[in-house]
Amino acid sequence: MKFTYSKQVLALVAGIMTCATQAAETVKVGILHSLSGTMAISETSLKDVLLFTFDEINKSGGVLGKMIEPVVVDPASNWPLFAEKAEQLLVKDKVSVVFGCWTSVSRKSCLPVFEKENGLLFYPVQYEGEELSQNIFYTAEAVNQQAIPPVDYMLAEGKTKFYLLGSDYVYPRTTNKILKKYLKSKGIPDDDIEEIYTPFGHTDYQTIVASIKKFSSGGKACIISTLNGDTNIPFFKEFANAGLTSENCPVVSFSISEDEFRGLPAKQLAGHLGCWTYFMSIKTPENKKFVGDFLSWVKKPKVTGVDYTVSGVDPNGRVTCSPMNLSRMGVYLWKQAVEKAGSFEVDKVRVAMAGQKFRGPVCEVTMQENHHLVNDVFIGETLPTGQFKVIKTFKSVAGEPFSAKFLK
Repeated sequence: MKFTYSKQVLALVAGIMTCATQAAETVKVGILHSLSGTMAISETSLKDVLLFTFDEINKSGGVLGKMIEPVVVDPASNWPLFAEKAEQLLVKDKVSVVFGCWTSVSRKSCLPVFEKENGLLFYPVQYEGEELSQNIFYTAEAVNQQAIPPVDYMLAEGKTKFYLLGSDYVYPRTTNKILKKYLKSKGIPDDDIEEIYTPFGHTDYQTIVASIKKFSSGGKACIISTLNGDTNIPFFKEFANAGLTSENCPVVSFSISEDEFRGLPAKQLAGHLGCWTYFMSIKTPENKKFVGDFLSWVKKPKVTGVDYTVSGVDPNGRVTCSPMNLSRMGVYLWKQAVEKAGSFEVDKVRVAMAGQKFRGPVCEVTMQENHHLVNDVFIGETLPTGQFKVIKTFKSVAGEPFSAKFLK
């Protein structure tokens, strides 16, 4: 009996030691993206590219010798739920870093949690600026990197009337507030600027498109669109049905990438514009490898500890896009900072992030002291295939979160 008891104790101790060893050999990393609801059309692919990147890094030895263990949560396009899920990741799951959010309202919802718990969030989607937190690294396009360049392009093309159409939340409203000041500084009067917002998931665009048709009837008009999520589908379908085209009223969309075009009538929308820091169509050896590796991975994803029947990697018709690229580069910048700091501690990693460089698929980026990237910017024209043809490039544009610094 005594021998049996000792054997059980030893087995228990061995089990505990095995679990401790396994835990010590991994580092938990959070994914905070909507996998259901109105924003799933955009955010699911960011979750996928993060899992792909973790797998890519794990195959090359991990981070500081530890394998990345992803913890995937679904805030379900519910803005208060982002805060709850962020707290779960930081307090319960004890992740070292979180990659996630798309809308600014979701980011602002969970920002107090990251600041309270001293967590670290990498935010990969274009946004309105006017914010800077020591707990967030903004890898995506600021207003001066995405909104200002195509407005300048439209002005140079002779456009004098601007219809600002957006989803009703902080990113479109703040971006358009900045753009209205910018347009006025360029001599565009108030009467030639319209500003309209619709709720998330809005489906009836008949009245708005009729208004756009009237607004653009005299020529020299364009639309600056900050519509987010699946509401783009009914808008563009109604736009096309009304006989509006890129010839009589071009649309510049800030939230439609190659990924969103998979659900849109791309052939009818050829000629419209997007502005991003990455396009799938850009031909470089690095981009060819990134695209090829990702498309191969989605056919046979392999990440330890992730149930793909739940996380929903769909291998059909996949593409890459700017938010996906920025998500991936954020992981590598974090990895490099961790290795420079020799630690996963947030305070040490934060310091090590400044000045980090990474050669991405289309250019080298640099992380600035203001937690924004220096990155190349591209204006692209949509093709019937749902891809973009680059028509203008801006080299090494430094992201600036505060509009007062670039509004004259």
